Amino acid sequence: MSEETSTTVDEPVDDKAHIRHKLDFTDAEWITSTEDDDEPGVEIAFVDGYIGMRNGAEPEGPVLVFTPEEWDAFVAGAKDGEFDEP
Repeated sequence: MSEETSTTVDEPVDDKAHIRHKLDFTDAEWITSTEDDDEPGVEIAFVDGYIGMRNGAEPEGPVLVFTPEEWDAFVAGAKDGEFDEP
């Protein structure tokens, strides 16, 4: 009797694939994390119930998209120091 084994590779899942192509951040009102024009920080925008986050130094770069629940978890983690440098 042979024992069958299956190997599965956990592939990343894009849980926003169904909406990503529909979100248009072109005319979004971006809120900056800093008031210093010489030090652009993170920027966020709210579009169609989702939250976009981008690098203010590269506004034409990629936009990370969060659901409200993901955003709440991200903000809570940041407040709790989860992303602080060691």
